[in-house]
Amino acid sequence: MNATTYGLDIAKSVFQMYWVDPASGKIQNRTFTRPQLIEFLSTCAAGKVVLEACGGAHWWARKIQSLGHAATLIHPGYVRAFVRTNKTDAADARAIWTAAQQPDMPVVPVKTEDQQALLSLHRIREELVDTRTRQSNQLRGLLGEYGLHFPQGRKVFLTSLRLRRDEIDKTVPPFLLYALERQLEGLKQLDEQINLIECDMATWMQSQPAAQTVETIPGIGALTATALVATMGSAQAFRSGRAFAASLGLVPTQSGSGGNVHLGHISKRGDSYLRRLLVHGARVVLTRSKHPPAWAQALQTRRPKNVVVVALANKMARIAWALLAHGRHYDAQYVSRPPA
Repeated sequence: MNATTYGLDIAKSVFQMYWVDPASGKIQNRTFTRPQLIEFLSTCAAGKVVLEACGGAHWWARKIQSLGHAATLIHPGYVRAFVRTNKTDAADARAIWTAAQQPDMPVVPVKTEDQQALLSLHRIREELVDTRTRQSNQLRGLLGEYGLHFPQGRKVFLTSLRLRRDEIDKTVPPFLLYALERQLEGLKQLDEQINLIECDMATWMQSQPAAQTVETIPGIGALTATALVATMGSAQAFRSGRAFAASLGLVPTQSGSGGNVHLGHISKRGDSYLRRLLVHGARVVLTRSKHPPAWAQALQTRRPKNVVVVALANKMARIAWALLAHGRHYDAQYVSRPPA
């Protein structure tokens, strides 16, 4: 007899579960609290629990697996099409169950605690960097109101502040100067927090051979390598390198009818943070590398620069998947061959 498939709609305190009893065919759509849900899953027969990949989903997936069930995560975008009428918890649970019945439904790999913790570090660092940029721009704008203009760039700006301190003291009113000094002290603290987080990432990377392998790809540094490995989870969760690149939104959209398919702009689906890191890395390879890929240089003669940058970012993602899926090391001279 096939195992029961459960469609679970999660929230903070109220949970809705939909399933069909395989023996009687009776439809169940029940509401649980958190303790009730855990108790129910710990006592019922092992089955397959499907839920949307939303906030808290990875913790619930690991919890469900520890209770003896198989946990599957589905992107919410694939579930919405199966909501029949109004959006309610019961309708969402049924839609999740229905989506799980579809063949070849893409799933999201369940992340481990370490992978999830590392991605949390990336999110914290990203917020700190954004805060540092906002405060630097604010300081530049406030000083500009008093006729003090500085060159572009955060590091150059902070260096100029130190070199022109006497001029600033004579120009800016004293009571405002005290507030600006506190802002500068806050920027130093932000730098220290960012450096500490990057040290934590480097420590994690030392124990992860997969991240060290990915870092050898041109255009991928420690920041991108750690984010890529943690986001991918398991390379076996993707059918191919193109499927992984598509999950990051690095492939063009498709539209067509009657057998005619037209390619559009890149889809920009999936993790925007990792996609941005790959695009920045690809841009560095094209603009600063002494030996950029020959195919990219040839492509640049007939296509816009940004198109070539995205194409190279797509290539980097596919190479990273191939290295991890097949257990290889990066070789710039490697030539792939299609299977017989």
